[in-house]
Amino acid sequence: MDTVFHLIAGAPDPVAPFSHAVEAQGWVFVTGQMPFLGTRLDSSYPEGIEAQTRQVFHNLSTVLAGCGLGLADAVQLRVYLTHFDEDYAAMNAVYASHFEPGRLPARTCVGVTALAKGARIEIDLVARRAATPGAAARAA
Repeated sequence: MDTVFHLIAGAPDPVAPFSHAVEAQGWVFVTGQMPFLGTRLDSSYPEGIEAQTRQVFHNLSTVLAGCGLGLADAVQLRVYLTHFDEDYAAMNAVYASHFEPGRLPARTCVGVTALAKGARIEIDLVARRAATPGAAARAA
């Protein structure tokens, strides 16, 4: 399978030179999403960590949908917070609401000194495309 570089219509414009997602052999690597309310780089962010977390998940979902996937396909996420101690618990409450109990992806969460455009949160993820029936037999 060739590598596919996805730029997704309706997702926020990249803040730097990158694709929204890159896919290789069924693995989909989604670039960190910011809490932009619109698609333009001058779009505003919502106030507060809860609203910013919800918006980041909305933007991640937009990118995943453009790849034919959803949050249920996520296997690993990385969360970056600029106000770690202050925002960790509230972010976790919003975060957990996006996944079924018992089906939580692996995750790393780190505090950072700054994020692009002054965001409080950024999340990137890795998703796995489900194998199509017979794919294993064809690959053998």
